[in-house]
Amino acid sequence: MLSVELLVVLGAIFFGARLGSIGIGFAGGAGVLILTLFLGIAAKAQNIPIDVILIMMSVISCIAAMQVAGGLDYLVHIAEKILRKHPERITFLAPIVTYILTFFAGTGHTAFSTLPVIAEVAKEQGIRPSRPLSIAVVASQVAITASPISAAVVFTSGLLEPLGVGYLQLLACMVPSTFLACMIGAFVANFIGKELDDDPIYQERLKQGLVKIKGVGNYIPKPSAKRSVIVFIFAILMVAFYATAISDKVGLIPADKITVPRNEAIVLFMLTAATIIIATTKSNAAEVLNTSTFKSGMSAAVCVLGVAWLGTTFVNHHVDGLKLLVGDLLSDYPWTLAVMLFFASMLLYSQAATAKVLFPVALAIGVSPSALVACFGAVSVMFVLPTYPTLIAAVEMDDTGSTRIGKYVFNHPFIVPGVTTIVTSVIFGFIFTSIIL
Repeated sequence: MLSVELLVVLGAIFFGARLGSIGIGFAGGAGVLILTLFLGIAAKAQNIPIDVILIMMSVISCIAAMQVAGGLDYLVHIAEKILRKHPERITFLAPIVTYILTFFAGTGHTAFSTLPVIAEVAKEQGIRPSRPLSIAVVASQVAITASPISAAVVFTSGLLEPLGVGYLQLLACMVPSTFLACMIGAFVANFIGKELDDDPIYQERLKQGLVKIKGVGNYIPKPSAKRSVIVFIFAILMVAFYATAISDKVGLIPADKITVPRNEAIVLFMLTAATIIIATTKSNAAEVLNTSTFKSGMSAAVCVLGVAWLGTTFVNHHVDGLKLLVGDLLSDYPWTLAVMLFFASMLLYSQAATAKVLFPVALAIGVSPSALVACFGAVSVMFVLPTYPTLIAAVEMDDTGSTRIGKYVFNHPFIVPGVTTIVTSVIFGFIFTSIIL
């Protein structure tokens, strides 16, 4: 029966990937239905990642409100100014920009707005756009594990706090390890592919007039743009402060005086910030529903609902068998957890879903909290299968043809810088955890 159940899980994931977008969430739910009704596995409420989904929904709603007020365009404008100030360093600046945006927003979908700018600046400099685009997409994914408001970080922190690893300690390990890893990934990306002038596909597209240089746009910020950004950043700072204040290690707010737990506080801070943005900027709340951020974010929430529910249902049903199968391996060689996370996240398409499915099992099997933190960066492998939204967007926005999917599917420009970034983030993770934890 184990093989049949595993076939159902993998089949649902692969079918959902073929459907694309929100389809993977739908297919995950269908997989749970088959496991429960036809194969006799119990469908338990605790297998649904409710806390993760609520955080995702509230954060995305706040970002969408900021987008309606013009704040997201304003941030992209700032990013464009940074990129154009030192265009020759685009391969290093692009991942820094997408990393910072994801760090503050808690979602990699903010990279969508910067990808066209990255492609244009690279073309203007005669730099192969696939180089900055590839590592920029990877950085936007990896930064999720360092963002103070991402669902993956909040879930992992909540799991580790009873074991002595606090919220700030987790961030103190993940921020430097992931950022440095992205810079090494950018260095490697600089050497991938032919120079643009030597690329026959680019030369052919150039002759056909398919490559266009748009230049600097005439951006005029909305009067409410800066205000919405300030409110959003202040809300993030309040989240970090509150999480610190109620932690056992700091204890500014005693445990018996805590009226709102941290996860619920994040939801409330984000919804309150969205309220202030809409009210003070006099934006139309109905427009939030039509923003690209809201649509992609809610799609991601449904994907986490279906896929994480499917994965957690299967894994929890076989947790005792997993202990026997890989318990000794993980105890003796904790870095192998990173390998498992690598392949799991490649299929689950979500850092939060991967953490929700595998981290409780890893701790139950005997993986130490410090090893789990060190391997945390390996949940960001969404660049292997060329179906992730930001990856597809990068391909479509590069009219030089340098950012393309090869005929063997996996031979695309995101693989090498992505794997380099993940591997080095785990290495740095073990270094920083040995110092901090």
